[in-house]
Amino acid sequence: MTAHEELRAQLDTLTTEAFRQDLAEIDRLSTLDIARTMNAEDATVPAAVAGQLPRIAAAVDAIAERMARGGRLVYAGAGTAGRLGVLDASECPPTFNTDPADVIGLIAGGPSAMVKAVEGAEDSKELAAEDLVALEIGPHDSVVGISASGRTPYAIGAVEFARTRGALTVGLSCNAGSALASAADHGIEVVVGPELLTGSTRLKAGTAQKLVLNLISTITMIRLGKTYGNLMVDVRSSNEKLRARARRIVALATGAPDAEIEAALTATGGEVKNAVLVVLGGVDGPTAAELLAASQGHLRAALELAPARTR
Repeated sequence: MTAHEELRAQLDTLTTEAFRQDLAEIDRLSTLDIARTMNAEDATVPAAVAGQLPRIAAAVDAIAERMARGGRLVYAGAGTAGRLGVLDASECPPTFNTDPADVIGLIAGGPSAMVKAVEGAEDSKELAAEDLVALEIGPHDSVVGISASGRTPYAIGAVEFARTRGALTVGLSCNAGSALASAADHGIEVVVGPELLTGSTRLKAGTAQKLVLNLISTITMIRLGKTYGNLMVDVRSSNEKLRARARRIVALATGAPDAEIEAALTATGGEVKNAVLVVLGGVDGPTAAELLAASQGHLRAALELAPARTR
């Protein structure tokens, strides 16, 4: 069997590549009926994710534990999967004020592959290893390989190499019994079924991957103390909208009048979490910073240490 024939045989076994005979004439439908059909397909994705929540939660706890010790979260994938990882990583700094080096997205073929396919990049386990060597991946780090098919060599190679360096590994795929899940410490398989367009895994599979990555990054950051309740107290005030949001977050967390909020933000250099501690803990800016440092950035724990805690 040639390499081409072997690959075709593999694809024939994948749920994500299956042909839907019932949709064979979808192009004959009205635009509204196609939209209704596609929307109904998309509505099945959350239930598929729900079936994997225990596995996702276990992976998140393991990731958060390592990140609390200074580790990094690295996503690795090709094509749509890689782009989704890069997207999730790029949204962590403005949302949670993380260092860009804390959550990293790797896409097969490098940054240019975000907008243009890099032929052959996804087929290389060696390329994944090289990308992780460049990051000096180590035991405190976590690597999440992402692949709808669960057979993409780049994603599998990333997980396999990361394990040799002692890193925690997660394999996220959309097919049961995938090689990617088997290669990882934590296998997450969100089986969403055949796509509306045969093999177009940017659809349901892509949606499922986005939902899971939302869960991984968001809950990890909650566990790391990046939120106070459901408020983004570590949000980076890098533009006017975010500065307005910062003031609103302090107001929601404290109920303080505008003048007190402005004074607290000024005293803390615009740091929302510190400003909330200034208001609720009755401390000055430097003390707020010290208490948060002593509490590993967890606002609730810092409030317990504040001498004049009011809430």
